Amino acid sequence: MRAIAILSTLLAVLCLSSSAARADGTWCARYSSPGGGSNCGFYSFAQCQATVSGIGGFCSQNSFAATAPDSRRRIRRDR
Repeated sequence: MRAIAILSTLLAVLCLSSSAARADGTWCARYSSPGGGSNCGFYSFAQCQATVSGIGGFCSQNSFAATAPDSRRRIRRDR
């Protein structure tokens, strides 16, 4: 009986700790297969395009990404 209590507590801890996992890439692949899933774990457009090129779909920017892509390139100039 004690083993069941310990096992259920361990299982609850594992379930709660994995809930923080997220895919916060800046690009999402939207698949055109039946069921139409998506994957927002890509950090470059090229990664996303390589994934959907063989299976079909399209890529779009992740509107929920923690860091929005900055289109301006910052150049540091030493004087």
